This record gives sequence, structure tokens and C-alpha cells, in this order.
Amino acid sequence: MSRHRWRRIAGRIGLAFSVFVLISPALLFFLWMLSLSLKTEADNVAYPPVLIPSELTLDNFREVFAKNDFAGYTLNSMIVSFSATGLALLVGVPAGYGIAKARASASAALILVARITPGLSYLVPLFRLFQWLDLTGTLLPIVITHLVITVPIVVYVMIGFFEGLPNELEEAALVDGATIWQAFRRVALPLARPGITVATILSFIFSWNNFVFAVVLAGRTSRTLPVAVYNTLTFEQISWGPLAAAALLVTAPVLLLTLLMQREIVAGLTAGGVKGG
Repeated sequence: MSRHRWRRIAGRIGLAFSVFVLISPALLFFLWMLSLSLKTEADNVAYPPVLIPSELTLDNFREVFAKNDFAGYTLNSMIVSFSATGLALLVGVPAGYGIAKARASASAALILVARITPGLSYLVPLFRLFQWLDLTGTLLPIVITHLVITVPIVVYVMIGFFEGLPNELEEAALVDGATIWQAFRRVALPLARPGITVATILSFIFSWNNFVFAVVLAGRTSRTLPVAVYNTLTFEQISWGPLAAAALLVTAPVLLLTLLMQREIVAGLTAGGVKGG
């Protein structure tokens, strides 16, 4: 066997081992959470831990829906996440195009700073603002605050995609009499569809999972799913079964979306990393 073949086999083994090391903690955590949600409370608190229960039950899921308005919280999360994602696309895609074509590196760096700044930094002034406007306890301030998360994601992803598009295509459209808006809408936008897909998925996931803004700004009827999971905790004791069931219900939509769209995510991120001439 040639040395090149041995190197290729060793590389694949190393890659497989690296992937296993990276995903095994998350996979084990997910399987343990699934096990907790399907076991009785006696099995959940048993020591040593019961890995394979004698019987499986759906009582934990029934308890979650019986004691909480989980259907209403799910609707709130969908309204907030879809609204924040849609508004972010409406603002972020043209902004990414303008920054990319103007080669405004300072603006791109500012967007990156806004993306990596913790949400807690914006929470206090935004809370005071919405309190002054008497909007706390409604879904509107949650949607607005989620734009702090989704807009930088969309802009930063789209900058990479629009920078990777060949300038000759838009220049040809401009020579043929198209305006800059028509060149954006009819040339750049269709070619950037993979980037828009990636930005949409990432924005939705980050908005869906956000906890900090909703726990402060939401009221009793405007809670989102992450806040609903937090509210399953009690001071008397932790009911591991209902807590795991609630966490699984929150995780399932995002997990399914990621699995269904993983090819688009990988293809989009790969395409965004290639710069055009």
C-alpha cells in the first residue's frame, strides 16, 4: 500500500475521531434528556441512575401541557421568531449588499461588534424605553429586541455572499440600462439565494432560543418557549421528567429544521467563503 493511501486513511480516521469528540457530548446530552422525558420520576431520581427504564411513559409530556399553556407559548415563539427573522431579512439583505459593494470595511467591523456584544448590554436601556412607552408584557418589544440579534447575523452573512459575486454581472446590467436597485433585485438577489437561506435559518434559530429578552420583557401571556421551560422549575424540588420534556419540545423544532436544511447550510456557508474576482 502506497504512502499516499496510508496518509489518506489516517486523515479520515483523524477526521472521524475529531467529529466524534465534538458531537458526542451533545449527542449524549440529548439522549439523556430524551431518557428523562420518557421515564417515571422514581426512575429519574434513582441512584445509581437507571439507564434503561422498566417502562416508558408519556406522562411528563402530558403534565407539561396540563400545567402550562404550552400551545400559547409555542404560538408566541413562532410569532416572535418569524417576525424578527422577516424584518431582519428586509433590512439586512439590502444593507449587506450596500456595505459589500461600497467596500465599507468599517461598517462591516461595526456589524461584527454588534453581533458579538452580549444581549445583556442592550437589555437595561431597552427595558427602560419600553417601560416608558408602556409596552412591557406584550410581544412587540420582544420582536424589536430580537432584531438586535437577527439583523447583525443577516448583514454579516450577506456581506460575505455579495462580496463573492462577480462584479461583471451587475456592471453588465447597469450598462444595459438597469438602475442599481434593478441590478440588486434581478441579478444579485437571485444569485445570493443560498446566503439568504443560511441567514434565515441562523436568525430563526438564534431568535427561537433567546431567553434573556423574553424573561425580562414578557408578561404572563406573552412568554416564549425558553421562558416557559424556565418556569417549570420550582423552589420545592426539580421535576426532572417534565423539565426534560419541556426542553425537548423547545429543542425539537430547531433540531428538525437544522437536520432538514443541513445541506443548504453547509453549501451556503461554503459559497459565502469564496471571494469573487
